[in-house]
Amino acid sequence: MPKRSSNKEKDVNILASEIVEQATKEQENQLNDKNPAAVALGKLGGLKGGKARAEKLTPERRSEIAKIAASARWRKKD
Repeated sequence: MPKRSSNKEKDVNILASEIVEQATKEQENQLNDKNPAAVALGKLGGLKGGKARAEKLTPERRSEIAKIAASARWRKKD
């Protein structure tokens, strides 16, 4: 029995590259659909958020948060 030609089937690498290309185009389109005014407001809030939060915390609470963060960094990773 003769072997069938594989001209109709795409190579796995070509198919994978097309999938990645399509996915990245979709992500770019989603990023471009954002409202520029909303992006600017979000950026402003993000820039001042950490400082404002730190100013409101008491020194004891900041120390407690720092201890928790340090223990999380030094915790053994599984």
